[in-house]
Amino acid sequence: MLNLILRYGIVAGLIVATPMVVRMLTATKTEAHLGGLLVGYLTMLVALTAVFLGVKQYRDKVKGGVIRFLPAFGVGLGISVVASLIYVLGWELSIAFSQFDFVAWWQHQMIDGAKARGASAEELAHVTAEAKAFAVMYANPLARMSMTFLEMFPVGLLVSLITAAILRNPRILPARAPAN
Repeated sequence: MLNLILRYGIVAGLIVATPMVVRMLTATKTEAHLGGLLVGYLTMLVALTAVFLGVKQYRDKVKGGVIRFLPAFGVGLGISVVASLIYVLGWELSIAFSQFDFVAWWQHQMIDGAKARGASAEELAHVTAEAKAFAVMYANPLARMSMTFLEMFPVGLLVSLITAAILRNPRILPARAPAN
């Protein structure tokens, strides 16, 4: 089971981390085409189809075509954890070797967003202080890695729940009998 979790988790992690690393490594110091939240989370969903495929293979090959909810959920969670850890590793490599200054970019996004909303001087000062606090917090590798892990893992948790609920029914996508 561990071999299956690692195999499918690595595939999912590489699917989600590779485009991110490429985008970051080709970024300039002040501009990166990060693709936005929608593209990022769609990429995560595509990558996490590996959860469904891994749980189905476990059900069909190891469990004889029948699996209960909790074992299916456990396999899905394992795949999601491995994929999320690879996503974190990809992000850490990206910020270590990219010219792009993510923290400065994020601070500008926060402050420019407040200005665009027509924030008062007091509100703007508050947002600027929050941006500085973010920079201090993000300099802590443990906090940064935890935040990055929590970008992907909840998606994996949801995919694992849905997958376990679907694949616990052996009539859904039953295993095919080997051809003679």
